[in-house]
Amino acid sequence: MAERSTAAVDVADNSGDEPLTAEADQSTADGVAKNRERDTEDVEAQGSGGTGSPEKASPPELHSGHKLARRYRLEECVTRLNGFSSWRAVDEKLRRAVGVHLLPADHSRARSVLAAARSSALLGDPRFVQVLDAVEENDLVYVVHEWLPDATELTTLLASGPLEVYDAYQLISQISSAMAAAHREGLAHLRLNPNAVLRTSTGQWRIRGLAVNAALRGISSETPQRTDTEAIGALLYAALTQRWPYENDAYGLSGLPKDIGLIAPDQVRAGVHRGLSELTMRALANDGATASRHESPCTTPEELVKAIGEMPRIRPPEPAFTAPPDYQRTTYQQGTYGRQAPRPGVTQPVQAPPPPLQSRTGRALKWAVSALLIAALGLGSWQLADALMDQGNKSDDTNQTQTTDGNDKSPTQAPSKPIAISGASDFDPYGDGSEKPSDIHKTYDSSSSTYWQTDFYTSADFGRLKPGLGVILDLGKVQQVGKVTVSFVGNTSVELLAASSDAGSQPTSFDSYTKVAGGSGASVTLKPDKSFESRYLLVWLTKLPQTEQGTFRGRVADIKVTS
Repeated sequence: MAERSTAAVDVADNSGDEPLTAEADQSTADGVAKNRERDTEDVEAQGSGGTGSPEKASPPELHSGHKLARRYRLEECVTRLNGFSSWRAVDEKLRRAVGVHLLPADHSRARSVLAAARSSALLGDPRFVQVLDAVEENDLVYVVHEWLPDATELTTLLASGPLEVYDAYQLISQISSAMAAAHREGLAHLRLNPNAVLRTSTGQWRIRGLAVNAALRGISSETPQRTDTEAIGALLYAALTQRWPYENDAYGLSGLPKDIGLIAPDQVRAGVHRGLSELTMRALANDGATASRHESPCTTPEELVKAIGEMPRIRPPEPAFTAPPDYQRTTYQQGTYGRQAPRPGVTQPVQAPPPPLQSRTGRALKWAVSALLIAALGLGSWQLADALMDQGNKSDDTNQTQTTDGNDKSPTQAPSKPIAISGASDFDPYGDGSEKPSDIHKTYDSSSSTYWQTDFYTSADFGRLKPGLGVILDLGKVQQVGKVTVSFVGNTSVELLAASSDAGSQPTSFDSYTKVAGGSGASVTLKPDKSFESRYLLVWLTKLPQTEQGTFRGRVADIKVTS
């Protein structure tokens, strides 16, 4: 039976849309009904600003087992409405599960869906479910996207209760920063709801359907940043209270009581974090709602990110460790295996240990050891007497005392001294050749408050895209180098490489550098076994720390070189 994961479906949520067809209400192959129609058109209008009724183009007649581009095999239809359908499929070329949106090429939204999918794919931000392909072929338009079998929808997480404070803080931090990055590239979501937000098994929050979900449903907005910001506020409200911040029930959550208006989360449920409650109201401030404590409302994701940065950081809870059970010795370990177990209440006699064995060999060995001890004692006494006699024959003349020569010619090690760095440049030979070159001077400005940072990656090993990247230091001339101290933001693995002392110009190939030291930590001292001469040094980052947003990036605060 085909494995199914609702967390990986991109637009399986149909909140605010027309009901599914009769077939979609029936139980699927794994026996789970997929009709989730619980919302009304009012909910859609509150969060997305949708347009009129969509074009009723007939969906393509496809079935399980159909192949697209001789590669994507359709497995299960998840959504079928408004002329388009969404499927779980298999990429037979890469042998992985994918999601596919399908609609006729003559559909009124086909052009906008293709444009939205291609724009989303160009963003390439790992915090969003990635668009893998967008194609028009054989009177069909289809969009292929990632399938995340290990992720869980926020809707499912909230079914068991509100999130913990730290989880809600991570949700708002990661979602806000991701949407701010998308809006900087001119992309909006417009359907950001609990069904579009996923949490992976590693705790990272990801957003699906960027621009594509709205294009499939013909949704637009004159104020896209305001729309997405208010949607983020609604997500945080739901995470803190397990309630939807409007009067209508939606996404499996109960709405607020009618005629009461929008009230702060800490007034809905006891124990809500005050700072997150105020942040929620600032994001939801709209249509008469006022921000808490008269703070200015946040109207864009960028302003929301700034407001989060001004809050005191919420730290993760301390892990709870349970005491291990008392150690119980087994019968076998007590040395009674195979013997009759003693009856309770009966005192067992303690057996005395057997006497040591006596034999002729033992007695002979004892006499031999005694003889050796006597001989050693006599020899030591004779040597001591001989030394005392020699000392008495020496002259007591105090003028014969030995003096220390003031001109001691033993070599002394010269003290180390700092070496000035005359210049630096970013070094990304296995990537696109450039990594934030405008901030590279911050690596040696002697200030720990400024830093040069890499791009963000999906894992500590640079998303498995390359073995590393780094900074090339120019010392101005060939000098004797003793050690290099590097300060990072977060624990980072790093290596020190050096160019040959006879290099006339800065080498541009990684093979032109030789590794001399390595280490990891927030402050790493790279000290080779012996000092060397070089003008060009390469500080090479090999493992990156994880940021608060769940991504990975390296940050070099300061580099010092000494002789």
